[in-house]
Parts: sequence; structure tokens; C-alpha cells
Amino acid sequence: MCRLLIIFLAALMPLGAAERGWTSLFNGKDLSGWQVNEEPETWHVEDGAIVAHGKRSHCFYMGDFHGHSFRNFELKVDVKAAHNSNGGVYVLTQFQPKGFPGKGFEVQVNNTYNTDPRKTGSLYEVQDVHEQLVPDDTWFTEHIVVKGDTITVRVNGKQVVNWTQPANWGGTSDFSGRRIEAGTIALQRHDPNSVVYYKNIRIKLLK
Repeated sequence: MCRLLIIFLAALMPLGAAERGWTSLFNGKDLSGWQVNEEPETWHVEDGAIVAHGKRSHCFYMGDFHGHSFRNFELKVDVKAAHNSNGGVYVLTQFQPKGFPGKGFEVQVNNTYNTDPRKTGSLYEVQDVHEQLVPDDTWFTEHIVVKGDTITVRVNGKQVVNWTQPANWGGTSDFSGRRIEAGTIALQRHDPNSVVYYKNIRIKLLK
């Protein structure tokens, strides 16, 4: 009886309230609060998840929570990628009308994409992961923490990145704007053949 009562009460909670201190950035129904920069017709919501399938594009959180600007926080995103698919979760970024985001950092989604050796969990071009951590077509959680000058990444609870920005850091060879500064969250649709799903996008602000 107690277990049934807990399940019932959880169902009554507003989205984002199930985990104490966390706020949902995605309502599970549509892209309210999110803005797509290119090819908007190839983003859609299906069974409570944001589906990325089509030409290169990025979907930025532009909602009201904290003015869509975050500096010290924990972010959790549940992700599923089809075979040979590539995607990513950006943090500390900002909206731009086209191209790969020049500001902030990408946490890679790539279990078996065969033309990029940087696998799921990589802090792209900063601290890369080269082993496959999860199988295709399986939900997993990327847990990203930004605090001070340090970014950590966990995949299904396993820490795979722990990087502290050096004092003289000038970004990567491709993206000089990859620096720790306040910014928003974005999701990546990398290429026409990739299919990636994102859901349960929640954030907890840190002091």
C-alpha cells in the first residue's frame, strides 16, 4: 500500500519536482522554451523525448528558468542513439543562427559513429573518451557538472571526464570560445543519417 501511495503522489508532482532541487527544462510534450537554429522541421517530440533526425542543427534552451544562463550547475540528460549516430549536449553556450556552436563545450553522444573516434562522454576536443561505454538503442544518462573552473562528466554514474580549465586556456584548435563562462544548454543534430533522442533534461543550480 505504501509503495502504491508513493507512486500515486509522484504522478501528481509537477514536471521537474520528482528530484529535490532539480528543475526540468523540457516539458516532455513540445519544444516550448527551446529554439532551433537550422532545419527546424527535422526536430520533433515523440513519446516524451526530443528526436533529432535530419540535417545539421542545434536546439537551444531559451526558456525563462534563470534567464537561460547557467554558470555553476549539475545537468542530467537521458539520451538514446541509434546505430552509427552522432549527437551532443552543449553547456555554457549561446544561441547562434547557424553552424556548430562556437561558445561553450560539447559533451559527445557517439556510441558507434564510425568517422569520429571521440565517444560518448567526451568533453569534445578537450578531454576525449575513446572507449564505447553504452550500446546503441539503449537509454543512458549523461551527468555534467560545472563548478568553478572544473567540468566533470559521468555516463550512467561512471566518471569519464574531470577537467580543470588552465589559467592560460585559449579554447580548442577549432573553437576558441570553448571557455568556462555562463551560458545555456543546447542539443545537437549532427548529420542526416543520425537519430538521437533526448529526454528528462533537468538542471540543479550550485552556489
